[in-house]
Amino acid sequence: MEADTMSFEALWGAIPYPALVLDGADTIVTANPATESFASTSLRQMAGRPLGRFLGADSAVLDMTRQARRDGVSVAQYDIMVGWADQPPQLHDVHVTPLNDDGGIMILMHPQGMADKMDRSLGHRSAARSVTGMAAMLAHEIRNPLAGISGAAQLLEMTLGDDDRELTGLIRAEAARIGKLVDRVEQFGDLRPAQRRPLNIHDVLDRSRRAAQAGFAAHARFTEEFDPSLPPTAGDPDQLLQVFQNLLKNAAEAAPRVGGVISISTAYQPGVKMTRPGGQSESVPLVVTIADNGPGIPENIIRDIFDPFVSSKVNGTGLGLSLVSKFVADHGGVVECDSRSGRTRFRVRLPVWRGDVVDEAAEG
Repeated sequence: MEADTMSFEALWGAIPYPALVLDGADTIVTANPATESFASTSLRQMAGRPLGRFLGADSAVLDMTRQARRDGVSVAQYDIMVGWADQPPQLHDVHVTPLNDDGGIMILMHPQGMADKMDRSLGHRSAARSVTGMAAMLAHEIRNPLAGISGAAQLLEMTLGDDDRELTGLIRAEAARIGKLVDRVEQFGDLRPAQRRPLNIHDVLDRSRRAAQAGFAAHARFTEEFDPSLPPTAGDPDQLLQVFQNLLKNAAEAAPRVGGVISISTAYQPGVKMTRPGGQSESVPLVVTIADNGPGIPENIIRDIFDPFVSSKVNGTGLGLSLVSKFVADHGGVVECDSRSGRTRFRVRLPVWRGDVVDEAAEG
């Protein structure tokens, strides 16, 4: 009997999609780890509470449970919108099955959004890497003439009057701006394998937060909610520092100048796996969330926000988030974003250090 229980628990924990068991009153009895990850909350906070509290009293899922209980048969619906608590609704395939004569119900929800995010993350990685050829071209073909333009403007400036120096100053400023853009694009051309080692993610987050508070995010109030029991991840500290500084910079630019709040949290949420090169899958249970209370990302670009040259900023280059996606994918992880007016959240999911990690960058 004990072996059967252990087998059931292993099977329950291995289900990759959110799965819940309800009693006859549609109260949550238990949920698997994938549900905790999907809901961003623990089983302890869900158990004993009515499902309608999280899905809403008019949810189509509750209609399905009543139908399955009434007819005694399994019910399935595809492409239905399911929202959990304060999370934005997304498409799901939902299966509801009666368990016993007492009205017990099991629900399986297949979020289409996560699979789509993972597919798109791999696409972002390929797109970002496709910029490498352009980066090499820019470095070679633009840097030298750019330096010549800047040098010529500096020489002219020494021989011109005050009225004309304004024009040479403009030339130098624009040349410097183009140079910075080339620097950012050139980062995509760095194909050296990431120096991955066991890394405490909180150390990197602390460095990123202190740098942000001392500079571009000085106007914002920071809140932190860290899980102190997180195991180490397999990471390159410099690349992950750049990931979190990019996300914090975006949050700082979005947060209001008065009343701006940036929150940083970490959690262990099993149930999500990424496919690594070679076909092997790897769990990515370490979750870092960076959120702001800004106006949100326009709906027309939210799906493409990690693509190169896509930006919601007037003068944005659209390279920062693409670089974030590339670095996270190189670490075997995935980055997600959900946004609405008053709240934007970026979640970075990373694997746990196993001691035998193969560099993704070297394989890809």
